[in-house]
Amino acid sequence: MSLDLDLLSLEDLASLNMKSNEKTPFYTSFFRSQFASIIATAADFIVTVFFTEIFKIWYVLSTAFGNLTGAIISFFLGRNWAFNRKADNMQWQAVRYTITALMSMGLNTGGVYLLTENFDIAYVISKVIMAVLIGVSFNFLMFRYFVFR
Repeated sequence: MSLDLDLLSLEDLASLNMKSNEKTPFYTSFFRSQFASIIATAADFIVTVFFTEIFKIWYVLSTAFGNLTGAIISFFLGRNWAFNRKADNMQWQAVRYTITALMSMGLNTGGVYLLTENFDIAYVISKVIMAVLIGVSFNFLMFRYFVFR
């Protein structure tokens, strides 16, 4: 079955666009965001451990590289799926996301350093603790109300 675009009015096209970019309900976006975060965090951890254990790069620098990898994945999953804001201006979303990701990276990296150095916790455990704390609180709220508003 084919769709004859000549039969659609401008109002019909506008309503189709609105439906495809409606704000995702809070709980749906929360759970989708957490699932996207799990995927991004897995990539983050793989990069962090790979750089630290294979290339012998200082764990704090490896954490920053991992955060960057996870941030890129998280942006695209958030924009296109968790918050369904793909019809909005991607450049401004990217700017707001970069601000948020840099703040998140600072919180994660600083937290990993503080937990590892002050409490003698293995850097991977410190990273898990910080990823959960920052991801569920700071990241979700910033993504929903600032980045993908």
